[in-house]
Amino acid sequence: MSLSGINLRDFEYVIAVAELGSFVKAAERCHVSQPSLSIQINKLEDRLKVVIFERTTRRNIITPQGRELIEQMRKVLREADQLLAMTGDSGLPFGGTLRLSAIATLGPYYFPHVLQGLRRAYPDLALVLSEGKTDELIVALSNGEVDAILISPPFADAGLQSAPLFREPFVMASPSGHHANADQGCGWQGLAPNDRLLLSEGHCLRDQAIAACSDVSASNRHATSLETLKYMVAAGEGCTLMPALAASEVAGLVYTPLTGTAYARTIALAWRRSDPRGAELAQLASHLRAFRHPAIENLG
Repeated sequence: MSLSGINLRDFEYVIAVAELGSFVKAAERCHVSQPSLSIQINKLEDRLKVVIFERTTRRNIITPQGRELIEQMRKVLREADQLLAMTGDSGLPFGGTLRLSAIATLGPYYFPHVLQGLRRAYPDLALVLSEGKTDELIVALSNGEVDAILISPPFADAGLQSAPLFREPFVMASPSGHHANADQGCGWQGLAPNDRLLLSEGHCLRDQAIAACSDVSASNRHATSLETLKYMVAAGEGCTLMPALAASEVAGLVYTPLTGTAYARTIALAWRRSDPRGAELAQLASHLRAFRHPAIENLG
């Protein structure tokens, strides 16, 4: 089969439909009209002699063969991105644009501190910043949707390389007057299981908080963000663990330092081993490692 008539842009259309489940939403993401996107996908299916989407009035179902093709399309687009990175040298670091993402429990509290230093180190660089949960970030990085991520190891992906940046302690956040923050307070370990508040599933901080105690109630109340957790604690709903960089002052909330290796996390910069800009990304890790803050311990 000749490759004539196959366009990489059509692969992006197919992947957008697969991810969003909608031709209309995919067209919005790709900045084209819905009829144009549908026509191009139809042409691609005819060219490949494969039905990628089983179309119904209610939803679009990816066919089994379509799933295999979509994964291959993602690989082709990643390779195309690498080709551009290798041949489209603009003379600027990272080709002029760096897509950097961080876990949601770090990004809002870390990026404001390091942006000024990154601007000095890379004055002509366009930074595209984002946040997400650990698993989502690893998938986005592996798929080439971002260039590097800031996460808390360990993570199991042989295709990624990482450089540790710093260790960030956890503090216990509890309501003012709570017995946990008294002079002889019980601390995180001594809390009743139903007195511990956690983040919702998918946040690595949730797993770290559970690992740092002996028991967690099955009926624990959860929150989707650290900011929500803070206000739940301030309202007397219970206690939680808070990364030191996120420990901002909130009325009715008290932070208590904790000792022990269980009450800290390592933050690392990770990127694809296959990325031809590996040396530049290692240099980025060095710049980030130079960031100093009294709440964290720099590594290296």
